[in-house]
Amino acid sequence: MSTGILLFMVVALWLVVIVMAVMMWVMLRQIGVLYERISPVGALMDGGGPAIGEASATFRLQSLTAGLTEIGAPGSTASLVFFLSPTCPVCKQLLPAIADIQTAERRWLQVILASDGPEGPHREFIAREALAAFPYVLSADLGQTYRVQKLPYTVLIDAAGIVRAKGLVNNREQLESLFSALERGVPSVQALSAVRAQTRQPGSAA
Repeated sequence: MSTGILLFMVVALWLVVIVMAVMMWVMLRQIGVLYERISPVGALMDGGGPAIGEASATFRLQSLTAGLTEIGAPGSTASLVFFLSPTCPVCKQLLPAIADIQTAERRWLQVILASDGPEGPHREFIAREALAAFPYVLSADLGQTYRVQKLPYTVLIDAAGIVRAKGLVNNREQLESLFSALERGVPSVQALSAVRAQTRQPGSAA
């Protein structure tokens, strides 16, 4: 009898452990979904690097995929510089969105991928993620100039070499917000929201 009771208690204990493990997995999954839903819509700007409306520094860099690549110099197209890393999971998640932008906006925009470090891991990354269609440059000076501290980070430069939008991006919506801000003539979607809030205040000009 005592052996049967002991066996029952062991089985019951294992069932409790399994149920608790399943509950924890479900909770962690829901936390991840909630995090994605509450992430801010606009690209997260910081105060470092060239200010919005200022001329960008000019770089002439050797690309791993497309010869010499100019960044910040006046030209026939605007540039979207996307700072990434082979070890950045969010960067990899945004690559399909970057490819879509390159295809849809190629008439007026050139997408440039930027990073730093030894070439080897980046060449493997280019091959693994099929990035040969993009200029891919390595330059520590480029990241330092734009004060890139976290990834993925983007800078939108117009055809005249002027910085028009920039910010940390964590999802497709934040990436596309750079273009929304550019179209409306504001540095970020946060700035656009602030303008709209001000115009809705009583006493504001119609």
